[in-house]
Amino acid sequence: MGSPQPSGSRFGLLTAALLTGALATATLVAPQTASAATLTIPALQGGKRVSAYNGQTVVVTGVVTAVRSTGSARGFWIQDPAGDGDPATSDGIFAFTGTTTPSTKAGNKVTVRARVSEYYPGGSAAGGQSLTELTGPAIQSTLSTGNPLPAPVVLDAASIPAAYAPAGSLEALPLQPTVYAQDFFESLEGMRVQVAGARVVGASDAYDELFVTAKPDENPTPRGGTVYGSYAAPNTGRVKVMSLTGSFPTADVGDVLTGATTGPLDYDNFGGYTVQATTLGTLAAHGLAPETTRAQGAGELAVATYNVENLDPTDPQEKFDRLAAGIVTHLASPDIVALEEIQDDDGAADDGVVTAGRTYAQLIDAITAAGGPAYSYRQIDPVDGQDGGEPGGNIRVGFLYNPARVGFTDRPGGTSTAAVSVAGGNGTAALSFSPGRINPGSAAWNSSRKPLAGEFTFQGRTVFVIANHFNSKGGDQPLDARVQPPARSSETQRAQQAGQVNAFVKQLLAVQADARVIVLGDLNDYEFSGTLSTLTAGTGLTDLPATLPAGERYTYVYQGNSQVLDHILTSPALTAPDYDVVHVNAEFSDQASDHDPQVVRVRP
Repeated sequence: MGSPQPSGSRFGLLTAALLTGALATATLVAPQTASAATLTIPALQGGKRVSAYNGQTVVVTGVVTAVRSTGSARGFWIQDPAGDGDPATSDGIFAFTGTTTPSTKAGNKVTVRARVSEYYPGGSAAGGQSLTELTGPAIQSTLSTGNPLPAPVVLDAASIPAAYAPAGSLEALPLQPTVYAQDFFESLEGMRVQVAGARVVGASDAYDELFVTAKPDENPTPRGGTVYGSYAAPNTGRVKVMSLTGSFPTADVGDVLTGATTGPLDYDNFGGYTVQATTLGTLAAHGLAPETTRAQGAGELAVATYNVENLDPTDPQEKFDRLAAGIVTHLASPDIVALEEIQDDDGAADDGVVTAGRTYAQLIDAITAAGGPAYSYRQIDPVDGQDGGEPGGNIRVGFLYNPARVGFTDRPGGTSTAAVSVAGGNGTAALSFSPGRINPGSAAWNSSRKPLAGEFTFQGRTVFVIANHFNSKGGDQPLDARVQPPARSSETQRAQQAGQVNAFVKQLLAVQADARVIVLGDLNDYEFSGTLSTLTAGTGLTDLPATLPAGERYTYVYQGNSQVLDHILTSPALTAPDYDVVHVNAEFSDQASDHDPQVVRVRP
């Protein structure tokens, strides 16, 4: 998820949103009046985000530029072919007909009577902007047919401003389309736009949508994406593309939509401004290939983390096999693998089952079938329904380890509610339980996964590994929120969680200053975030994603932003770590998981 998105939650559900009755309830309108003002479309739209005619009945004239004839959000776009010359006022608008197929077609010049509405996709409480639209439209007359469509506005580095949005309530401010990117897009709401030779920065998904960049030089990754590297730089060139043509390409990051992609500019809560393409560029494949890391040497301990996206035995065997191939081939069979989103033995069935032995066994069997080691596993079952994630799934973190290479120090007593502590003396730290959960009774872990600490040995040396899956970004406002900067309410709990792990690491280091500690997992936050600052403060932990070149800092792709959500951190005693994010999922339309795994090789 900037994800908002949660981790593991995919944020590309526009079609689902459009096919629900929520569309009507999220549209805020006043009662329709008997009289109707005759307006131009630019006058209706005005120079702010919310129309001055919201809730009123109006009559407008324009050329139909596109029709959406499927689903429960049918309608048509009309545009004033002349406009008013004001860059702040859109010349186009969407007329919403619900489940009724519009009785018009592109090129018709029509006069429409309708009510002006401000529709908030996802509901007003979600924090997104509104879409000014016409509801209950009635075509009073078709003045002519076969009219040429207005020339599209080109979206490119020259036209889209570098600044993202002004601060404050955007609805209260006049649009400044030459100053702010979000104002620029809003000023084109409902109008024909075009991107040409657009590089894909977010792979196509099951909902027939993808993200391109209209600014090819904006924070590029070496593999064709766009890096999200700061709250202050949300990447202004990202644009979502959907299709009104009935066909859609299967595209990976780095592919290019050659030629022109043209259509009216829409807005939704799953990515913001969207080109509803009536002409779709031809896909030119970049040929992106999954990465493979090197194998660890005899004296190197390889430790990986992998979010396996709600894995359970009800998943198809193909998913287990692909995850296994990722671990064996692409991660080169690490000695230890911290897994996130392991579900219980019957998946989403909400029946009190919390054990996950079948899930682990099926994955381990797939790994050995792929030529990997016979891993053992360690984990602690959660309390039913207490760790968040998919209802009934009881996701948790756990360890796979190769007993031919590493040992696990088992100390009984670790339960779902017992807090692990640091034992030992004479400068040697130990865990009271191994495996053990870090302070599971703390409110910091409400409806969230509890970290799991394990004590491993490698060639006679003890290494403490702490697996994590912090709470998701669910509930955060989108990047394109109508109040800027957007509220990131989920950060509060992650800060508390980071504080808990930070305190535990400090306990280890207080007993043994040179303790070898690896903290890793899906932290659901960025390398530049307050969560990571809280986690590392006063510990000497090094967040390894932050050590990579800026263009390589990503483990997840959300709405066209390549971003870091997964981390490996090492204590000072683990010098010269060799770290690698292994890109096998996030950039591809065909994924075994939505996260990329990563691995570190150290010499304890």
